[in-house]
Amino acid sequence: MSRIGKKPVTLPKGVKVTVNGAEAVVEGAKGKLCCPVPKGISLDVQADSIVLARANDEAQTRAFHGLTRALLQNAVTGVSEGWKKELDVIGVGYKASLEGSKLKLELGYSHPIFYDAPQGITLAVEKNTHITVTGHDRQLVGQVAADIRKFRKPEPYKGKGVQYTGEVIRRKAG
Repeated sequence: MSRIGKKPVTLPKGVKVTVNGAEAVVEGAKGKLCCPVPKGISLDVQADSIVLARANDEAQTRAFHGLTRALLQNAVTGVSEGWKKELDVIGVGYKASLEGSKLKLELGYSHPIFYDAPQGITLAVEKNTHITVTGHDRQLVGQVAADIRKFRKPEPYKGKGVQYTGEVIRRKAG
């Protein structure tokens, strides 16, 4: 039995889950997310939790059991609390700012870079060097943070670039 799959997903107050065929719709205070439910996995929605069960013991079904439970837990956490990633801009003259809803990055190129966040994502800039990405979809928050980091990855000699807060950059001797 899957260790992760057999744990029930607890539902906080204000979160509602409905199953429509091959997908589960999770609604909460921060938004609404759809989570796919693969063939062979069944959901039992109770008042304060969701219990997942699988139809057989095939390898693919066992893998989907834990995956589906993890995706449902991420969706429930997202619509109740939300997800957040933080980035730091490091380098002389490197800075970030918000112009309307667009993020303006000056990263040592000859031109500024403008990034328009997708719907459901909120960007915040503190002290011109700290970017906070928040939203209710964990995958989308992570993808936006990775896209922003990709504009100037941290280099190994001086450590200049955009990095996750708390990320350790291996330095090379100069």
